[in-house]
Amino acid sequence: MRELLFECQHLVKHYGEATVVDDLSFQLQAGECLGVIGPNGAGKTTTLRMCLGLTLPDAGTIQAFGLSMPRDALAIKSRLGVVSQFDTLDPDFTCVENLRVFGTYFGMSRTAIAARVPELLEFAALTHKADAKPGQLSGGMKRRLSLARALINDPDILLLDEPTTGLDPQARHLMWERLQKLLQQGKSILLTTHFMDEAERLCNRLLLLDHGKKIAEGTPRDLISQHLEPDVVEVYGQDALALVHSPLAQLAQRTETSGETVFFYTADASPLLQALSAHTGLRTLHRPANLEDLFLKMTGRQIREGA
Repeated sequence: MRELLFECQHLVKHYGEATVVDDLSFQLQAGECLGVIGPNGAGKTTTLRMCLGLTLPDAGTIQAFGLSMPRDALAIKSRLGVVSQFDTLDPDFTCVENLRVFGTYFGMSRTAIAARVPELLEFAALTHKADAKPGQLSGGMKRRLSLARALINDPDILLLDEPTTGLDPQARHLMWERLQKLLQQGKSILLTTHFMDEAERLCNRLLLLDHGKKIAEGTPRDLISQHLEPDVVEVYGQDALALVHSPLAQLAQRTETSGETVFFYTADASPLLQALSAHTGLRTLHRPANLEDLFLKMTGRQIREGA
């Protein structure tokens, strides 16, 4: 059994008449990555802000390392590293200076900071950019610098709020590689993300939130097997939508539509694929069910506006 580092019990947060977080409980154990996923407005960022003591819950408790938030906020924060959703790097400082200044916030000595900075620049693949300012860095470099800065105090837990939003695929993969290294080193990560491939790649466990409530929790594979049929056949092309009301629909346990695409969810795709082969004007994609299917089944396909 892993050591329990962080625990939230029955968190509630209201803004006016809106309940943003509704009776939410979860735990984070040593060496694991816990992902928090959900649509816009599900309560992900508010939950992280409460975990950091930046927003006070209206009800519920937050404990970390045997201490209580917000009563012991300073002691808890000394063992946390944070990468926020938006860039908070100082534009007037170089990469080295951003790291050095942040180290002073934790009361680190000049000697300790001087020893730590080269290690973190190397970890972030930014040694060659040590004297560059954030305005001279790419988006991926800025995110890696933010991660390096969050590690200056050698934290036990990292809280990451959508750390790869806005990055191109190469930059995202490099960020994932760095986060996986941290997990291998025994760090614990609490992560919010909109990328389902990111959640499946990094997270040991997932919380799925909607309207402030926890609607599912478990490992990515367990959640998929518990809530979804194993096979998905996507069909698109002329008249694809008419298939929903045809005998073909009886060959699947469930169908969904999105735009001009029909999704057939089934335990055995073979009869469906054979029947579809007679429809030469249609294109098909046969694949296993994934986290995105789970997300859309449990939260819907409608667009959500807001944060």
